[in-house]
Amino acid sequence: MSGRRGRFRAGVSVFTALPVLSLWLAGEGRALACASCYGLADGPMIDAARLGTWLLLGVTFCVQGGFAAFFIYLRRRAAKAADQALDEEWSRLQREWDRAGRSG
Repeated sequence: MSGRRGRFRAGVSVFTALPVLSLWLAGEGRALACASCYGLADGPMIDAARLGTWLLLGVTFCVQGGFAAFFIYLRRRAAKAADQALDEEWSRLQREWDRAGRSG
């Protein structure tokens, strides 16, 4: 049994320090932002960004609606096929029963 198993390392690993350092440096970017990105809430650039957001949301909902419609179509088609198979089996059983009744 190794004696290192229960010990903790004193010090900070690179995998911990690197994300913390990058987050700290990323927070300093506010001073470098342009007026459209930081501070100015009106203007043609912001209006275009809002319109683009609504357009992408609309496209996303249309694609999701298409998937939903396709799966509803598949469900209805499977139910119709199951009903048709049940009707065919029932007809076959009735024919067999009629033949057995006449010959017996």
